[in-house]
Amino acid sequence: MLGLTPNPTGAWTTQQARNLLMDLGERAGAFRFLIRDRDGKFSRSFDEVFTAAGVRVIKTPVRSPRANAFAERFVGTLRRECLDHLLIHGERHLRKVLAEYKHHSNHHRPHQGRSLRPPLHDPSKVIDMTSRIRRRRTVAGLVNEYRRAA
Repeated sequence: MLGLTPNPTGAWTTQQARNLLMDLGERAGAFRFLIRDRDGKFSRSFDEVFTAAGVRVIKTPVRSPRANAFAERFVGTLRRECLDHLLIHGERHLRKVLAEYKHHSNHHRPHQGRSLRPPLHDPSKVIDMTSRIRRRRTVAGLVNEYRRAA
C-alpha cells in the first residue's frame, strides 16, 4: 500500500490501484467505498479500476481537508511515530523504513477502531501466557514490539 515515486501521474496511480486490488485478492470484495480527494493524478482510469471491482468511488468535497479523516490520521500517525524521528538517506532507505512501518502497523500496532487489535490479528492463534516476553526492535530501531516467545 505504500507506493513511492517522486513524480506521481495518472498512469502511475492507476497502476498502484491495480496493484492494491491484486494484493488484497479475495479481501477486495469486503470494501464498498473508496474516499479520495480531487487531485488531478487520480484520473478516470483510476476510478474505473475500483468501480470494476465493485467499489464505489466518492470524491471529497472541494476545500474540505477534514473530509478524509482516516487518510489524514494515517499520514499524521506515520509522520509522528516514524518519519519525524529519522533522517532519510534516499529513496531506498525510505522504502525500507516504510515497509517496516507497514508491517508493524498491520501485524502489531493496536488500532482503536478494531478494539485495540492490529488489522491482521488472528483470533484463533493461541498464546501461551506462561512463556517469556521477547522484545524486537523494528522500524529502524524506533519501535519496540513485545511478544510472547514461542
